Amino acid sequence: MKVLVTGVGGFIGAHVASRFLAAGHAVIGADDFSSGYRENVPPGVELIEGDLAEPATIAVLPRDCELILHLAGQSSGEISFDDPVSDLRKNTVSTLNLIRYGIDCGANRLVYASSMSCYGSVPDAPVAETATCLPLSCYGVGKLAAEGYLRVYAKQLPFVALRMFNVYGPGQDLSNLRQGMVSIYLAQALATGRVQVKGSLDRFRDFIFIDDVVEAWWQAAFRAEPVGQAINVGTGRRTTVRELLEAMQPHVPGMDWYVEGSTPGDQSGIFADARLVGGQLGMTRFVPLSEGLARFVAWARTQSA
Repeated sequence: MKVLVTGVGGFIGAHVASRFLAAGHAVIGADDFSSGYRENVPPGVELIEGDLAEPATIAVLPRDCELILHLAGQSSGEISFDDPVSDLRKNTVSTLNLIRYGIDCGANRLVYASSMSCYGSVPDAPVAETATCLPLSCYGVGKLAAEGYLRVYAKQLPFVALRMFNVYGPGQDLSNLRQGMVSIYLAQALATGRVQVKGSLDRFRDFIFIDDVVEAWWQAAFRAEPVGQAINVGTGRRTTVRELLEAMQPHVPGMDWYVEGSTPGDQSGIFADARLVGGQLGMTRFVPLSEGLARFVAWARTQSA
């Protein structure tokens, strides 16, 4: 099968592309490298460089891709406030362009990288896909709008929207201190031994290891059950910021933290209702946080060696 993977130079996109290559699929990768890196692109990917919000880039994509895995975009809620129009182009206009491309070339399915940011403020309980979505950031608004376009065109192009929670693991960009809670804290801990926490230590998240996320993308690409749905990609485990930092301590001896500042559009707490990812994607077991952190730290140390 010929597969288009957008955002192939990014953290998740590169891992997803590697999985499909390993299974023998032909992978076309697209990226403008505004946030991803060329060195992340797996060997064997046929690369097309360009901005997917631009019709000129869409025009040079192959017309025989059967599956579209759309992971390109701006991925930080904080950064989305710097330039909301750019965020809208990268996350929403690009998606609309790819939907129309997929319809024109007769693709079988589009799997979309959505986000927990669609939900906004939620009660301290597992958030289900049926919850009201009231995003707090420009990023969340754009992601939810892109889902809306997928639904509008669903009869012409089947889709699955994966609302990813806090993804972490080897390959994450340790130089970006504005996206990725685990990677931000780990980068600071390894560099100085001190972690700046922007916001309360009692905030909570659902941290999911990259290998589990890649498995979700694989299942979403081929299973019939999830078509036409948004699905949480989270573990269902509630972990506070304090608990995360305490779990990191054994792997970074001597690390400490302090609370200072806040992040625009930050969610005070959210974790997934994981019933649908289990029922529709068959995922019921996830890498434990302790194991995932150990593997992430081991990889990160090789990057700074």
